Amino acid sequence: MATGISRLFSAADLDRIAAAVQDAEKRTSGEIVPYVVEQCDDYEYAEWRGGALLALLTAIVLMFLHIYTAIWLPIDLAGKLLAIVVAFGVGMLLVKYVQSLKRVLAGNEAMERRLQQRASEAFVAEEVFLTRDRTGILLFLSLLERRVLVLGDAGINAKVKQEEWQDVVATVISGIRSGSPVDGLVNAIQKCGALLERSGVSIRADDRDELSDTLRMKDR
Repeated sequence: MATGISRLFSAADLDRIAAAVQDAEKRTSGEIVPYVVEQCDDYEYAEWRGGALLALLTAIVLMFLHIYTAIWLPIDLAGKLLAIVVAFGVGMLLVKYVQSLKRVLAGNEAMERRLQQRASEAFVAEEVFLTRDRTGILLFLSLLERRVLVLGDAGINAKVKQEEWQDVVATVISGIRSGSPVDGLVNAIQKCGALLERSGVSIRADDRDELSDTLRMKDR
């Protein structure tokens, strides 16, 4: 039974992505590894921030009503403290399950840093560095953060500058935002192959498929 992120991709989706990789690699010696995670981190501190903010807001509202209005609150001090504690729990749950809130409270800098770390871990785990000419490429996508990173091995980085991947990155992000991550990935893989071909990462007569063409999926 499919669980987690695998539910987002049907068998047909996975076939489309693998076919796109195969087609792109017919024109270049680059080995493209598509990799998707649901999130790079749990960002538990963001949940605590959400709880603290809602608890603080609740305390301020209760204090304002008590001091500046004639509204009678039918709860004593213990009741007010309980309301603040409940607000804290609700705030944590909201951030836990509402992705847009989690992104805001996690912060761009922290998400970018964790993206870099997680992509590097995936690069090593998938042995993208083991190709004959060091022409492996990791196309890394994290859904929660809505961020994409392309990591190339030495043979790729010698011919393609990091900023040249921006169109590939933008294509994947556009697919996520439009609710079509599969289309975004397929189009990005096609652009990736075209960029490698233009950059002179030429296919060799004895070229072989060194890395699997399938989409790698992880909840984290």
